[in-house]
Amino acid sequence: MSSSHSAPGPAQRPSGRAPDSLRAVSLDVGFAKHAEGSCLVKFGDTHVLCTASVEEGVPPFLKNTGKGWVTAEYGMLPRSTHTRTQREAAKGGQSGRTQEIQRLIGRALRAVTDMRGFGEVQIRLDCDVLQADGGTRTASVTGSYVALYQAFHKMKTMGVIAKIPLRENVAAVSCGLYKGTPVLDLDYPEDSNAQADANFVLTASGKIVEVQGTAEHHPFEDSEFAALMALGKKGVAELVALQNAAIAKIVG
Repeated sequence: MSSSHSAPGPAQRPSGRAPDSLRAVSLDVGFAKHAEGSCLVKFGDTHVLCTASVEEGVPPFLKNTGKGWVTAEYGMLPRSTHTRTQREAAKGGQSGRTQEIQRLIGRALRAVTDMRGFGEVQIRLDCDVLQADGGTRTASVTGSYVALYQAFHKMKTMGVIAKIPLRENVAAVSCGLYKGTPVLDLDYPEDSNAQADANFVLTASGKIVEVQGTAEHHPFEDSEFAALMALGKKGVAELVALQNAAIAKIVG
């Protein structure tokens, strides 16, 4: 016998997306003319330009080791947000948030790179946020992988390296509890009102590079974290497919 009362469904997202749906994602490879590698990544209204620059030499601690280095810098343009924010250079230094994000990006890309595979060369990833609507760090990681791949492909084409020194893809996505519902890829209206949010940096094979999870109002349960992790794995798998489609344009 059916009941006239149905169980409450998941909370309606401001964007109207299903709980397990990414925003519209695009990866425009080779966007910057002069960089060895570049990708304009868009997660909905979050747009980040990721460039990869190949530089001779490595930090002092790596000299004469035969290893290369991958590092990252991150910044938000003054009008990437609703009101103009002052350039950090004008304020005399980077904020703690900026330093934390760029270290995350660098760690994520180093986790999948064979540092002995490209000699004593440094590749610097610059992630410039053109427009912010939540998830700038996850977009930066995802786009940086494509930019880094393109830089390595150029080195291979020039005969500098024999093969691409990347073990597998890495991508990142945010998940959170919005009105009690686990949701994938938070935009700003959700991120600013979430009960909990987490960033998942995962490889193509589902291995964990980094997880950042925070309760905004009340501690959350193991079961809720497991639901967020499952969403993160689903989202990263979809992002990896998009990365590979972008890379296919590089390799022809």
